[in-house]
Amino acid sequence: MNSRSLFIIVLASSMIGAMLSAAIVLTYVQNNQSYNYSSISNRQDQLVSNVSYSDTAFAIPQGLNFVSAANKVTQSVVHIRSVYSGGASSFNALEGFFRGPAQSSGSGVILTDDGFIVTNNHVIDDASEIEVVLQDNRSYFGKLVGKDPTTDLALIKIEETNLPYLSYGNSDNIKTGEWVLAVGNPFDLNSTVTAGIVSAKARNIGILRDRNNLQIESFIQTDAAVNPGNSGGALVNLKGELVGINTAIATPNGSYAGYSFAVPVTLVKKVMDDLLEYGEVQRGLLGIRIGDVTARLAEARGLDVVNGVFVSYVNENSSAEEAGIEQGDVIVGINEMEVTNVSELQELVARNRPGDEVKVTYIRGGERKSVKAILRNTSGTTDLISKTYNPELGGAVFEELNNDEMASLQLNGGVKATEVNDGKWKESGLKEGFIITKIDKVDIVDLADLHLVLENKKGGILVEGITPTGDPGVLGVDW
Repeated sequence: MNSRSLFIIVLASSMIGAMLSAAIVLTYVQNNQSYNYSSISNRQDQLVSNVSYSDTAFAIPQGLNFVSAANKVTQSVVHIRSVYSGGASSFNALEGFFRGPAQSSGSGVILTDDGFIVTNNHVIDDASEIEVVLQDNRSYFGKLVGKDPTTDLALIKIEETNLPYLSYGNSDNIKTGEWVLAVGNPFDLNSTVTAGIVSAKARNIGILRDRNNLQIESFIQTDAAVNPGNSGGALVNLKGELVGINTAIATPNGSYAGYSFAVPVTLVKKVMDDLLEYGEVQRGLLGIRIGDVTARLAEARGLDVVNGVFVSYVNENSSAEEAGIEQGDVIVGINEMEVTNVSELQELVARNRPGDEVKVTYIRGGERKSVKAILRNTSGTTDLISKTYNPELGGAVFEELNNDEMASLQLNGGVKATEVNDGKWKESGLKEGFIITKIDKVDIVDLADLHLVLENKKGGILVEGITPTGDPGVLGVDW
């Protein structure tokens, strides 16, 4: 072996030895590392600081910020607990659950700073007592102002001021695919916010019933998660404006299955104003029988359109007859707004009162025409009808306090017993001249309050007021 070969062998051996030594040292160091951070959190901070991200990678697109709307809306959505006096359990088709004789739960939306609240009729229907709980857990007795089963809406009132209220938006302006938030109290989980998009508008799902066939179903359909307890809660746009009242879900099992439905706020506004002013909804009607135009109907009738509302019959002495609308016409517009189906037509007409004039656009014989129709009520007149209440109730006759009486007694209202005949009131010890100011802690301002509060009461009730001698008085009445 020459000296050159020996040198190469020695060099190679040295290199192999060095590599083995390095491996041994590295293994030792890895197993006995001296860490240069004190916690996992610190280590993560170090790691993150070495990674560069673009700020725009996690930025929220303009207008798609749920946080602002959620913070605003949750303060204005309330939890409603409805208590029932006796009776058997019943299945609530709108909520999809069994309602027992004790209580059920729903939601509501504060509309004014002094306590007017919108909810669904089915949330408070038949309730003997309504409890309203705010987001900050303050609790109040709710007073029913009025209800409308044909739209499944109700207006209630609590006695409070400076409340956070939700402003009306415009449901006409929302588009299919637009983001919306649903806020309510599903399964008693207060102030729950879910997000989704508008899936469709003017949906009729056949859930409301009315003996005169005057129900209005023109729901906003969304895929925001809604469950039992959400009914009466808010559907809002990303500005935090109210665009609908969550009302129903499409479900085979009683829980959310992908789609929910809300009454559009344009209809809510009109119903709330009617209930506040008149105690009942003022329905303006064209007086026609109608159906959706389909491809099959268009072919059978020789129509030139496949969208719109087909007039199958015109009632005598109706608004439509007076305006010249005829059987076979296809209505395609109301007040310059396009109409493609019955739900849209019903909603647009229902926004008006008897006596209001609407522009009806229709197609007859391939020609597009427009007429102005003055809507009429169910009695065929243009009169607005306020709900009246019988002064006799339970064997006693009552009258509302006049301004002088309220001023002298420093009351905001009340009803005075002017006659007490045989019946529940007399058995309880009610005397002529007694002024009722509260029943079960709910203020009684007028005859309407007296009837509405007592409508679903059963069993014992607590009556507070002023005795004929001017002293505070309390009665227990077996109602």
